[in-house]
Amino acid sequence: MTTASLCRPAGLAVLPRFIRLTALAAGLLGLLPGCSTDSEPEPEAPAAPTRITVPQAALHPEGIQYDEANRRFVVTSRTQGRIGTVRDDSTYTELANDARLISTIGVNLDAARQRLLVAVADNGANASRSTAATLRKLAAVAIFNSTSGALLSYVDLGGLRPDLPHFANDIAVDSQGNAYITDSLSPIIYKVDPQGVASVFLENAQLSGGTGFGLNGIVFHPDGYLLVAKANDGTLFKVPVSNPATFTTVTKTQSLVGADGLLLLDPQTLLVVSGSQTTVFRMASTDAWANANLTGSFATGPVSPTTIARRNNTDAYVLYPYTATSPRFAIVKAVF
Repeated sequence: MTTASLCRPAGLAVLPRFIRLTALAAGLLGLLPGCSTDSEPEPEAPAAPTRITVPQAALHPEGIQYDEANRRFVVTSRTQGRIGTVRDDSTYTELANDARLISTIGVNLDAARQRLLVAVADNGANASRSTAATLRKLAAVAIFNSTSGALLSYVDLGGLRPDLPHFANDIAVDSQGNAYITDSLSPIIYKVDPQGVASVFLENAQLSGGTGFGLNGIVFHPDGYLLVAKANDGTLFKVPVSNPATFTTVTKTQSLVGADGLLLLDPQTLLVVSGSQTTVFRMASTDAWANANLTGSFATGPVSPTTIARRNNTDAYVLYPYTATSPRFAIVKAVF
């Protein structure tokens, strides 16, 4: 027996054709539950937490990114070198590890190319892996598959200037897949192209931090330039990728001394984490980052904040590593 005959009301055959069709449609839509056109509503995504506390002793993470595809944060580790992931329920899972990962610092998730790029350095924080040959001399980038954690390549940077001290710190990736890496102990920004070829992108005495930390956070702006922060004095540089030698200094209304991680929230809004000021500053520009003004701030308290990551396109989460021996670390939503 057909569905039509099951749905047909009694006496339908004696009605005119037009009326029979109208009644049939009503029967199909209204009499049988299986004929309903209503669909179940899509389940709402769970609300993003305001704070995640992770019980991992002495991990001391430095860098953070949010992996939207896998719904997890990715964090590095100064003291252990390994790369890990954090779920909203505070679960920590190791994603990648390698003997060459002495201290892992900045991280960039290049989702379009399924790559996770990690800056590798050695300032003595990982005593089990630090050596005289690498201490304050190591600058490298390790590139992993962002889902599996498989190591794709390991690119030496310090060898480009073997006579200088080195500390690879943060990473930005442009629209073509080129990576730019800051060196905090030498006045250098490196470039690694999509084929893994490394070069000195910019070297200039103005980028030096003197005897302290110099270049730190770096982001790529979609209009074709980098914004780069210098930690020791809070200078913010604008560096065109097509002609880096023409870099300029951004005039700003707020001291950014202690600048660490950067997040370009939108083309006109930059979030700057200042560890020494225990604050995330929200800076805005209306003239392509010739000038920048303070439009908001988020106080972290004395937790040694390092950097910040975007989640769900609008939210920003700050990393609280606490101390090198702390039994935990935290990831906290910044509210301005």
